[in-house]
Amino acid sequence: MKKLLILAAALAFATTATAQSLAAESGADEVIRYWDNSTAPHSNCDSKPEKINRGKSTYKVAHTTETLFYIFKAKQSKGQSLIIFPGGGYKTVNLNFGLGRWLAENGITTMVVKYRLPNGHAEVPLEDAAAAVEYMRTNADRLGIDPQKVGVSGSSAGGHLAAWSSVVLTGNQKPNFAVLYYPVISGHIWTNKPQWSTFEELLGKWRTPEEVNNHSVDLLVNSNTPPTLILHCDDDLLAPTFNSTLYYKALKHHGVKASYHIYPSGGHSWKDYKREWLEATKEWVLSF
Repeated sequence: MKKLLILAAALAFATTATAQSLAAESGADEVIRYWDNSTAPHSNCDSKPEKINRGKSTYKVAHTTETLFYIFKAKQSKGQSLIIFPGGGYKTVNLNFGLGRWLAENGITTMVVKYRLPNGHAEVPLEDAAAAVEYMRTNADRLGIDPQKVGVSGSSAGGHLAAWSSVVLTGNQKPNFAVLYYPVISGHIWTNKPQWSTFEELLGKWRTPEEVNNHSVDLLVNSNTPPTLILHCDDDLLAPTFNSTLYYKALKHHGVKASYHIYPSGGHSWKDYKREWLEATKEWVLSF
């Protein structure tokens, strides 16, 4: 009954019938509408209506102007929690709830974040990431989690957001650990179109070298960066493995605990080694 009441409240805030359906279909225990462009510190200035394209198991959401937290409560929680930032090249938020459900079934409370896309306003998704970490900590008792065991994760552009959160957020908004799936790390790879287009969505077409440096997260790693697990496929052509290698080398240079797994195939996904990636994620998160 409590789950249904929380969902009903969330659906009342949803902006479209499709968004209402998505909240119900997610299977989440809670769906929290945190804020939107009118109530958040900054706006992405996107005036177009939100658009959701349904796939087999993924919902590609464009023109996001509100932030939603889909929370999956752990069965027999051990205290750890993981926040998931979906990928989509900062052009869409590609929501998939399978990982969140699986981790919850294995003792890890998860939050899948539908963050606001930057639309050239880089501070916007970072604000949403910071809000997600702070929300988990503030509501730790209610969610049955340890506020000092809150991690972040993400794939592709979501991996960039998770890594970026790890290196720049502080205090109650800083995660305790991270998991990166085939992340975009550097904005200096001009020969890879998907990669530079991700940074174009983040920073705008006329970004400066200084802006690129300030958002290439391998250049921002320091000794306070949280421990990080990195998973990548060797044949990924959209976000090649040199992204993960740059980040891993920076972590080790600063003495940060890290684990880096490269799998021979799977492309820009984890389809060929799904079980291995799931188990590696679970083992890493439960080690904290």
